[in-house]
Amino acid sequence: MIKERIDIESIDGQLFEIKVVDPDNSKPASFTHYLHNYKNGVSQFYKKDALSYVKEILEKEYPLEKVTNEIAEEALQYLIFDLNKSVPFPAPEKPKFKFIDLFAGIGGFRLALQNLEGKCVFTSEWDKYSKQTYKANFGEIPFGDITKPETKNYIPDNFDVLCAGFPCQAFSIAGKRGGFEDTRGTLFFDVAEIIKKKQPKAIFLENVKGLRNHDKGKTLATILNVLREDLGYYVPEPQILNAKKFGVPQNRERIFIVGFHKDTEITSFEYPKPTNEDTVLEDILEENEVSVKYYLSTTYIDTLRKHKARHESKGNGFGYEIIPNNGTANAVVCGGMGRERNLVFDDRLTNFKPVTNISGEVNREGIRKMTPREWARLQGFPDNFKIVVSDAQAYKQFGNSVAVPAIQATAEKIIEKLNCK
Repeated sequence: MIKERIDIESIDGQLFEIKVVDPDNSKPASFTHYLHNYKNGVSQFYKKDALSYVKEILEKEYPLEKVTNEIAEEALQYLIFDLNKSVPFPAPEKPKFKFIDLFAGIGGFRLALQNLEGKCVFTSEWDKYSKQTYKANFGEIPFGDITKPETKNYIPDNFDVLCAGFPCQAFSIAGKRGGFEDTRGTLFFDVAEIIKKKQPKAIFLENVKGLRNHDKGKTLATILNVLREDLGYYVPEPQILNAKKFGVPQNRERIFIVGFHKDTEITSFEYPKPTNEDTVLEDILEENEVSVKYYLSTTYIDTLRKHKARHESKGNGFGYEIIPNNGTANAVVCGGMGRERNLVFDDRLTNFKPVTNISGEVNREGIRKMTPREWARLQGFPDNFKIVVSDAQAYKQFGNSVAVPAIQATAEKIIEKLNCK
């Protein structure tokens, strides 16, 4: 009988070697969400697909045997017991609140709220490479496209905080009042729809600073109108916080929007005061010599200098920038300019032989790009956060991420308010 032949180590390895090939395949996500929520009753939302997924794995492992639901359930129970030991950032043993993580990216919100003893009960992210990073660090695969009704159906009830770093889009509100229905077709509409259905105690949204003036201010006005008037949340005036004031040497301004359900009776909120920790670029730079692949070629440096000179002659400030060790980095972004505006001097290179195809020679001035690990540190990710993708993807992921310390400081204020009620 297969029941007598189950080798839990081989099953464990088989299941946790799954790769994120189809971002919209809900079964692997359901499986990992089930394992992470077996203690809190939320597992009921994921159990059906989790069992189906385990059956598929077992049927491949034992093609000549009949795999029943009972056997699949037994395998699930075996896999649960040491799940938290296998990932760098396990959920707290005794969580104090529950939250969901929308547009999760690589888990900046999750890391911050877990640090405050929160339990993530649902997460979604459409990018397959971000899913890989998320799974490596939290042991959970996010669900896919949150705009799809079938994805929304997996969201459980009775969580406390909804977190979302949603993309900024303009709304078509000409001649209208700019309410809930006018946001259809945008990603904010999907967030608002989930808030309307699930009624979380608090909401925590993050976006680029430009949201304040986006579409001449209409976009933010519509968002606030929906949250306040249509959904009935108390939403204080959004605030722009800069990551550099919360312990990381990066000049990164983002707008934060916080809201509380009317049943909480919360009618006041203060955003966190800056910690103003004295951090500089040198604090996050690699301690040891880095690979020659991060050093710019002489041809590339010459191109950057000419490019900058052309813009300066026109009165523009556009161009590359080398950050001094006692300075503050510019905002890291997913495009190439995020790297070119955050170059550093590092004269420790001893091997100038190129390891990639470059035009010209490796420069002898010590000019290099920051490494993905340095970008991770600029965003407040600890060094045991796993980087499991290519450099190109890692730059994109950290550039798109939230600055963890600023998120955590704000979330702490939210939880303090909820705990007072």
